[in-house]
This record gives sequence, C-alpha cells and structure tokens, in this order.
Amino acid sequence: MRTLLILASTSPYRAAQLARLGVDFRVEAPGVDEAALTGESSGEQALRLADAKAAAVSARFPQAWVLGSDQVALCNGHVHGKPGDAVSCIRQLQASSGQRVVFHTAAVVRHEDSGTTLEHVDRTTVRFRELGEAEITAYVQRERPYDCAGGFRCEGLGIALFDAIESSDPTALVGLPMIWVAGALRTAGLDPLKIVQS
Repeated sequence: MRTLLILASTSPYRAAQLARLGVDFRVEAPGVDEAALTGESSGEQALRLADAKAAAVSARFPQAWVLGSDQVALCNGHVHGKPGDAVSCIRQLQASSGQRVVFHTAAVVRHEDSGTTLEHVDRTTVRFRELGEAEITAYVQRERPYDCAGGFRCEGLGIALFDAIESSDPTALVGLPMIWVAGALRTAGLDPLKIVQS
C-alpha cells in the first residue's frame, strides 16, 4: 500500500516545490487562524503556524504523513506578510529598500497514528538593494506578487531586487526548505530517490 503524503497548504508555490521531488501527494486546506500572538518571535510564529496547519490536516487523515509550512518576514522589527494589493506591496518594498529582511520558514511533518512529528525552521536573510520608486513600481506592475510574504517572488523577477541571499537553503525563501523536506521524507519512508511512481 502506497504511503500517503498530504501538503497542508493551498499555496501553488509550495505545491510546485514539493512536486519537484516526484513524490505523489495531494493538497488539503488546513483552515487555521494565522494571526500572530503577543510576544511571539517571528521564528516562533512560523513554527507554531506550520505545526497548526499540519495538525489540523493530520486530525482528518491520521494515517497520512502531513507537511505543513509557514513563513514570516521581519524587517526592522516589523512583520511583512502577504501584501494583498499593489499599494501594500509597494509600501513593503519601500520599507525593505537597502535593508536586511529576515525570513523564518518553518516546516513540520506529522503522522498522527504513529505520534511522529518532525520540525524545522530555516532562517534566510535577504539583502535588498537601494531601490528607486520607479523600480519598485515597475516590479510590482510586472509581477503582482500580492500573495507573497515580503511582496516579491525570488524565483521570478524579484531576484533583481537583491544584493544577496544568505541561507543554508535558498529554496526556503520560496516557501518550503526543500533540503530539510527531502530529509524528512526519507525519514518517513518517502525517499524521492527510491520511490517508483506508478
């Protein structure tokens, strides 16, 4: 019997990342409240929400391995979430111009029936160039990254906004720390290099 893997996310970016490994999975919406808690650090928030997403889906599918993830961006002490529209996106990028923005990307793999929980938080620092108003406006108009924490897509044109990315796993910036995820899947018996797809 094939081991079931579920991605507890509706993010098309995370689904595309996971699909790169060639492991069969399906997607389920976790439906959790993503509000921050008072006094919570950005890393703690990302891990708590990743675990909450995995736990919500694991409760519905206790025999499956469930992967939950969350990402929180921090710029000068302010959290940059998904901007939602052009005005907010431009405002976020203006604030990030010339700054170091830290992204905490958490991933949790849970298996309810066995009581197994694996967790990880990646820290990635993005050094933004000094950005002109025209550059920011042009970028936002072209890519419309309204559903991305920090207001950019590093896998697209957003890479032109940076001086550097500092991370042990640059894939985490997209939404999933894939080096860790691949290792967690090996632990779960879902080794991408050994599974033969039907």
